[in-house]
Amino acid sequence: MGETDRSGMKSAFDEFAWRGLVHTASNGLKSHLAAGPVTAYIGFDPSAPSLHVGSLLPILALARIQRLGHAPIAVVGGGTGLIGDPSGKTQERMLLDKETAHRNMLAIREQLGRFLDFEVRTNPARLIDNADWLCPMPLIDFLRDIGKFFSVGALLSKESVRIRMDSETGISFTEFSYSLLQAYDFLILYDRYGCTLQMGGSDQWGNITLGIDLIRRQRGAEVHGLVFPLITTASGTKFGKTEAGAVWLDPARTSPFRFYQFWLNTDDRDAVAYLKYFTFLDADAIAGLAESLAVRPEKREAQRTLAREVTRIVHGEAGFQIAERATAVLFGADPRDLGASALLDVFRDVPSTEVPASSLQAPGIPLVDLLVTCGLATSKGDARRMIQGGGAYLNNERVSDPGLVVTLDRAVEGRVLVLRKGQKGHHLVKVLR
Repeated sequence: MGETDRSGMKSAFDEFAWRGLVHTASNGLKSHLAAGPVTAYIGFDPSAPSLHVGSLLPILALARIQRLGHAPIAVVGGGTGLIGDPSGKTQERMLLDKETAHRNMLAIREQLGRFLDFEVRTNPARLIDNADWLCPMPLIDFLRDIGKFFSVGALLSKESVRIRMDSETGISFTEFSYSLLQAYDFLILYDRYGCTLQMGGSDQWGNITLGIDLIRRQRGAEVHGLVFPLITTASGTKFGKTEAGAVWLDPARTSPFRFYQFWLNTDDRDAVAYLKYFTFLDADAIAGLAESLAVRPEKREAQRTLAREVTRIVHGEAGFQIAERATAVLFGADPRDLGASALLDVFRDVPSTEVPASSLQAPGIPLVDLLVTCGLATSKGDARRMIQGGGAYLNNERVSDPGLVVTLDRAVEGRVLVLRKGQKGHHLVKVLR
């Protein structure tokens, strides 16, 4: 994994291989990457206005390629996104209108810009929209110049097509034609930018090989493909899915705190593989974390490092600091350091009670009454005993005075109070104005 190619760069193929990112690769790819800098691309589907953690593996693959001296191209499918890729889908997706696809594409282009370097002189990244060449192309020209190079038999033999052909819903000609468009993308990128490598998830192998074959037939050139494994969790669930839904890269859809918690809660059986897939840590660092996980699993050092590294990559140092402070509040830190909006996110899943702001105006609400109102105590007597026993907390501070009166100035930004019974019995008080 420490070998270098003849240009002096660290071997990209070996880097991908030790990280477990090589599911299938075309013959000769290792030699091709070792011969000198190449241009590689991955396509991203604008089916939503944000990418999610399932897209993080290919995004980081482009970033790794660039760090190793090669030139990455991120293609946002403003054209193919109007059709929809059948790969990995059990039924046809709803077609996007052009305006929605364009809005999603712009949002995704902005996200991708956080991971790639467009200013470096030797191997700058490129962001390209395939609508630039797909949408203006006349249908007859496409059928004559591109369609004649594809046999229906070869398309029918693709796994993604066979699966859909055998399903109840079948596959439309619209989705059936997707592979031709993706192959044409590869040809255009080869012609315009000298792109000789397409990468993607393992469900894309059939589409990639069609592009390889098209370039060989039309240009007599050898190009390559590499696909990554599709990730599933050790428990058998789909990676990136939670009870709350997908984990997005957009902080407005999945907050840095919840993003951090997703990685922090990684199963022990997945932690080392995820460190290889989703961080830039080297082999020695990951080996040390693997040893820690084996010897002291209760410390969860691998998961904490994974959560820290990936949150920094996606949300920057500021986003990580927010996530870390929010996590600390769960374990007793002062919630006033976080702010009301972040508190509402941190405690989104805990019980809550709404009280009018007027009730917290002087003289305020006795804490014993508030504990009963929120269901943390069965009676005022029970609330007093809880306080005297040291089991009642207001904004993560233990309360010792049974006569304490809660007023509006104790609410974080005048909006939120955090009550706790014991170590884990959180309850949120939302102040209505």
